[in-house]
Amino acid sequence: MGILASGGGPVTPLPGFLNSLTGPLDHYGYWAIALLLLLENIGVPVVPGEFAMISGAIFAGTGRAGLNIVVVAVVAFVASVVGAEIGYLVGRFAGRELILHYGKYIMIKPHHLDRAEAIVDRYGGIVVVIARFIVGLREAIGIIAGITQMRWLTFTIFNVIGAAIWVATWVTIGDVAGDHIDTVYADINRYSLYVFSALVVAVAAYIAWRVIRRRRRGGSGAAGASPPTRENSKAQGS
Repeated sequence: MGILASGGGPVTPLPGFLNSLTGPLDHYGYWAIALLLLLENIGVPVVPGEFAMISGAIFAGTGRAGLNIVVVAVVAFVASVVGAEIGYLVGRFAGRELILHYGKYIMIKPHHLDRAEAIVDRYGGIVVVIARFIVGLREAIGIIAGITQMRWLTFTIFNVIGAAIWVATWVTIGDVAGDHIDTVYADINRYSLYVFSALVVAVAAYIAWRVIRRRRRGGSGAAGASPPTRENSKAQGS
């Protein structure tokens, strides 16, 4: 099945930022992908998971290390789901204080948890799906969902959905882009920044609209209450 990579065949280095994964994938194949994704989703900061999936897909496209594109996707999906579930259990049963005590070793700080908890409390399970595509939040989302006591079934449903979308996206990109992944990844990051900026502007505009609307309602309410007050004063004077 080619779980351990074979040393035969021409060796072509992975493009640019993926070079560091060449050795682990050549030697350990699927196991390398599984371990990297498992650790990341538990909350241990290793290389971003999309790097492992893209590299595995490129290897599979050339038949290198005996990898198969379908098996790469399945391994990535299972490892991502299991890792996040472990993170959830850690957060739920270890608690916030213990996480913060040991979190400093993996760069989790109190303000990180505060912001993330506020987001999860407000938007619920959909954040688990969105977090898959945000480096930093992805590693901690299982732990945060556990700390905030999100229902296990709710978390698991959104965890599975998010992992399926995330894995399908990056494995497909790696398979289609191949040797051009440097350019493709740079374009994705650039356009993601534009999309994120547009979302920030839209959210800011929405908040401003809500604030202005609330003030207008408050002003009209106060104006409507004024005439009876003046009439009552006249009645009392007479």
